[in-house]
Amino acid sequence: MSVSVGSVLGGGSSLVQQLVADGGKIRSQVDTLTDQASSGLIARSYAGLGEGAATALSLNPQVASLQTWQTNIDQATGMMTVTQTAMTQIQSIAATFLADTAKLSQTYPTEIDSVAADARSALQQLAGLLDTKYGDVYVFAGQDSANPPVPNPDGILSSGFYTQINTAVTSLSANGAAATAASTLAVASSNASGTSPFSAYLSQAAASLSAPVVQVGAQQTVAYGMLASANSAAVSTGSSTTGSYIRDLMRGLATLGSLSSSQVNDAGFADLVEDTRSSLSGAVTAMATDAGVMGDRQTSLTTIQTQLADTQTALTGQISNVQDVDMAKVLSELTQTNTRLQASYQLLSTESSLTLVKFLSS
Repeated sequence: MSVSVGSVLGGGSSLVQQLVADGGKIRSQVDTLTDQASSGLIARSYAGLGEGAATALSLNPQVASLQTWQTNIDQATGMMTVTQTAMTQIQSIAATFLADTAKLSQTYPTEIDSVAADARSALQQLAGLLDTKYGDVYVFAGQDSANPPVPNPDGILSSGFYTQINTAVTSLSANGAAATAASTLAVASSNASGTSPFSAYLSQAAASLSAPVVQVGAQQTVAYGMLASANSAAVSTGSSTTGSYIRDLMRGLATLGSLSSSQVNDAGFADLVEDTRSSLSGAVTAMATDAGVMGDRQTSLTTIQTQLADTQTALTGQISNVQDVDMAKVLSELTQTNTRLQASYQLLSTESSLTLVKFLSS
């Protein structure tokens, strides 16, 4: 006679069938707990979160945005720190040569050639500082941050900018101080190719230029850069200004660098020096304003970043409440459920054996 196992168990014991079903449920529980212990998540999909799915779906994108904005601020404040360091050196150059204008007189004729040599060296240094980079970003380039603001800093003394100012200054005795100052002002203000020392992008009217901005909120941005050829927030004032303190400083250095002691007795010498001194003084003031504004913005960004981090922490906590497991509880339940599973297997084995014995002895 042929006898199947199913007929033995099915016909002999409904208890065995129940034990098999219970064991399957416990096995499923073990699998779920094992996956939770491995991933740390209640479920690997929103569907498994039950009522918590709505919270997770709503808050996870917000947390991602908060993290992006904080990363943006990290990038911006890093760039601002590098910019401020360069600005400190540029301010020092401006202040030094503003003070040096006091030495340029008939009383100290030998100082003129020394100051002129130092001014030419400082102009080269300034051109290099304007090409300061933060990573791959030129910090004074505005929106054209992949390209250097001054394309040929090492050649600044042979540029059209310098040679045109030099020609005007060396013609001081013939043209007088007013005409010479007007000529140097026109050169420094010019955006013409071959005259402007700046990149094509920065050789535009200030109104056409814009500093980079950083997004720090859903509809909130903060400007954080400076421009080599135009002011950011400061307004340059005075009768002898290009409207840009960097252009004014470059003009002042080029003018001083073009002077010689042989001109000290020229009728317009003192007036040209005074015009240069006035222009440099305005540049120093405007420069300090922009540096201060950038410092305030950097402080503001740091405050915003702290607020974003606090908000992210709070939202992450809410997400964790519906998405993450209590690991200690899961591990404890996993141990207990594994114990139940083993007991279920043992009970099933025992009951199955008894049922088979009854069948064979009947």
